[in-house]
Amino acid sequence: MQPVRVAWALAAAAAALSLLALFQARFLREGQLVAGTCEIITLDRDSSQPRRTIARQTARCACRKGQIAGTTRASPACVDAHIVRSRQWCEMMPCLDDEGCDLLVNRSGWRCAQPGGRVKTTTVS
Repeated sequence: MQPVRVAWALAAAAAALSLLALFQARFLREGQLVAGTCEIITLDRDSSQPRRTIARQTARCACRKGQIAGTTRASPACVDAHIVRSRQWCEMMPCLDDEGCDLLVNRSGWRCAQPGGRVKTTTVS
């Protein structure tokens, strides 16, 4: 009797996954993002200056109502819109877990300080 229950459970799980795949294929067009997710479109790095790398990235996000594209844990993410409006960048936790976050003086971005003394500065355009 137990193997029959296991077989039914596996069949139900497979059916659920099939329905989920069908739903995504039917309602999400190719290239469309799931609500609340982001993807990196372009990433350009310039290391022409000594001891300095300038990186620019463009992300595409499908944020929910009340959210806007931002950065969380050094990756593009949807964050609460009030964080961007108030320019309190460190509230969206843009730095990695072992890094400290500081606002730039003019609030045009933030600085992530790593334990070894290396600093990553991000400005918002």
